[in-house]
Amino acid sequence: MEILRIILSVIVIALAGYSLITKNFEFMSYLMLFLGAFMLVTGLVELQKDRKRFEEYMFIIVSLFIFFVSIQGFILN
Repeated sequence: MEILRIILSVIVIALAGYSLITKNFEFMSYLMLFLGAFMLVTGLVELQKDRKRFEEYMFIIVSLFIFFVSIQGFILN
């Protein structure tokens, strides 16, 4: 899970950097999809550590919202 979190964070940073530098936002739906996956994995890793705090649940809830927004972006484009 830790390796997956690192891979997802590198992908998110690369896509965000590309969008900021080139001012080309056509990959924003992919960025949101990978960001949602990253937040979901982060929330699940923290839940596995038995740190049942508010932040872990918020990571999971926000990741579901980001997945919803990403899917809408794919549908509308």
